[in-house]
Amino acid sequence: MDNRRNMFLAFGLSMIVVLGWTFISERYFPQPKAAVQTPSQQAAAAAAAFPAANVAAAKPRDVAVVKAESPRIAIETPTLKGSINLKGARIDDLVLSAYHQELPKTSPSVVLYAPEGTAQSALAGFGWVGQSVSVPAPDTLWQADGTKLTPETPVTLTWDNKAGQVFSLKVTVDKSYMFSVTQSVANHGAAPIALASYAYVSRNHPAIDTASAAHVGPVGAFNGKVNYDINYVNLDGQEAGFFGKLFGSSAKAGENNFPSMGGWVGFGDKYWLSAIIPDQNTKLNAGFRKDGAEYRAGYAGAATIIAPNATQSTTAHLFSGAKEVDVVDGYENRLGITHFGKSIDWGWFEIICKPFFRLIDWLFKLTGNFGVAIILTTFVVRLFMFPIAQRQFASMATMRVAQPKIKALQERHKDDKTALQQATMQLYKEEKINPVSGCLPIFLQIPVFYALYKVLSLSIEMRHQPFALWLHDLSAPDPMFFGLTPGLTAMLPSFLALGILPILLGITMWAMQKLNPAPTDPAQAQMMMIMPWMMMFFFAPLAAGLQLYYVVSNILTILQQRWLYSKHPAMQQPPAALKAVK
Repeated sequence: MDNRRNMFLAFGLSMIVVLGWTFISERYFPQPKAAVQTPSQQAAAAAAAFPAANVAAAKPRDVAVVKAESPRIAIETPTLKGSINLKGARIDDLVLSAYHQELPKTSPSVVLYAPEGTAQSALAGFGWVGQSVSVPAPDTLWQADGTKLTPETPVTLTWDNKAGQVFSLKVTVDKSYMFSVTQSVANHGAAPIALASYAYVSRNHPAIDTASAAHVGPVGAFNGKVNYDINYVNLDGQEAGFFGKLFGSSAKAGENNFPSMGGWVGFGDKYWLSAIIPDQNTKLNAGFRKDGAEYRAGYAGAATIIAPNATQSTTAHLFSGAKEVDVVDGYENRLGITHFGKSIDWGWFEIICKPFFRLIDWLFKLTGNFGVAIILTTFVVRLFMFPIAQRQFASMATMRVAQPKIKALQERHKDDKTALQQATMQLYKEEKINPVSGCLPIFLQIPVFYALYKVLSLSIEMRHQPFALWLHDLSAPDPMFFGLTPGLTAMLPSFLALGILPILLGITMWAMQKLNPAPTDPAQAQMMMIMPWMMMFFFAPLAAGLQLYYVVSNILTILQQRWLYSKHPAMQQPPAALKAVK
């Protein structure tokens, strides 16, 4: 088996895995069947989880003007800045102070939430539904016991309905991205009341950041399983596509609800997440819908009876922030949130992606440069693969030397396939040839390629991380078009925006090919001649960090090949010379 063919086959299979991931992965397995509910229960749950939007679609207004129209409580943490709108008790103003919309880092901070009526509105809300009881409305004005929410100073909002019930929201926030909201109702009336609490997040725009390497959009964990099936187009009223139906997608047109025990529900972007997290031991109805111009994700708990002179409380969490691996994994472990770490869509090879991420992140913290960390990771991977490549190369050399004998057997037994098979197997045994040994590196390279693709494409830890010279953001494609100007890349299709790294990748792959003997088959020779330049265009739109990895990997492979050829000179002998080998 030819070494070049193995390498290019590995790349080809890897591309199939990458491109096919959207349709397979978690979507392959159908969701658990939902518990049966009566129509009245379904209606109540849906109404609770998704209250009607407060405003109709209109021309977007200025954020500062809208914020000034209602009293607010400031939010200030080491990672977040914003405010709580006392009109409706909504968190509708939030920015990530440590992350910027683009380079340079003097650009505005990433905006997660903005008030209703603005161009990019998004918010989180909490409330109750009930019968024969006055509950807070979207325009209710709440009272606060403080002026600023910080990790050290929680804030409690209260509202008295003047009919015997007092509602309160106690809001706390940690030093990362997690809010805790305790919803309490004190019944001072003479009769019991029935109420159900709900919480939701909403936005009027599909995504802040898009990603080809992972699911972006509605996401949640229901009954112990993460659901990546539903997209914004489903909420817009379209059914699941052909492949979604083929692989058991749970998405349907319009509203999608999931009775669940605990879990979480929200909207995920490439790097950001806004998610509501109920008590993990609570039965609830969760899901997604579109209401007018608003996409909504939320849940409603079961209705409970509150006796006179009694108080009932429930606590939920709201995550609004960056999908930092250590942070989301930490919340999953500390708070017991089901599969919260899977809010990062690692895909099929999570078991490999996570160790790769840990290695690169550790090397980054050690060196202080993400590009250097990627280069060192390349050395680690090649070192791990070297013994396998050495055995593969030795097996291929033995196979190549034995080719004249194999051809002689084929001529001798050309009319007897059974005899040819037996004679060939006997020859393999005598020459100690394992005909499938050359395939092992292919199957090892596929998960390695995919894991690196996911890690370097999705990790917010690499976002806006520089390497050297013109490479200011390893999470974006190489911006230097043919080494001349970065401005021209924005005017070209992504696969034509050939930066220096994709060009180097094509050149190094061509150099790897030139080290090998030319194929005797003209069609195969032509394919091998074209393949390096095809791969150059394939890699052009990918993250510069991934391009850097493969350029360095190719250089190391060239050095390895030269050494292995010196150990196995028969691999470079022309076919005519091999015929003389006995």
